[in-house]
Amino acid sequence: MQEIMEMAERLGQSLARTDEYQALRKAIAASGDDRELAELQSQIQELEQAMQSRLQQGEEPTEEQGREYEGFFSHLQANASYQRLVSAQANFDKVVAKVNQTIHQGIQKGAESRIILT
Repeated sequence: MQEIMEMAERLGQSLARTDEYQALRKAIAASGDDRELAELQSQIQELEQAMQSRLQQGEEPTEEQGREYEGFFSHLQANASYQRLVSAQANFDKVVAKVNQTIHQGIQKGAESRIILT
């Protein structure tokens, strides 16, 4: 098991050196410096809490809350920092998905092998 954990650590280190991960880190840092994005996220979070509170009381969110939420989310999606962050995350997710697919293929091959490793 120790060998597998060491291989997993090396894999993590290798993933951290990919262009996709480096782009994601830069996008995260840039989004943290974007005041407009931070304000939008804060407004959305406050509105979500108010809507959740209504739901917990057995009430539906108001139409005004729904329109306000759509407006905030529309502005969020139009924010350049947010767009870069989402794009960078999607690109890194693709890399991780390929890695997971390769691991799964390795597991299948290992399961079909007649050689038993101790």
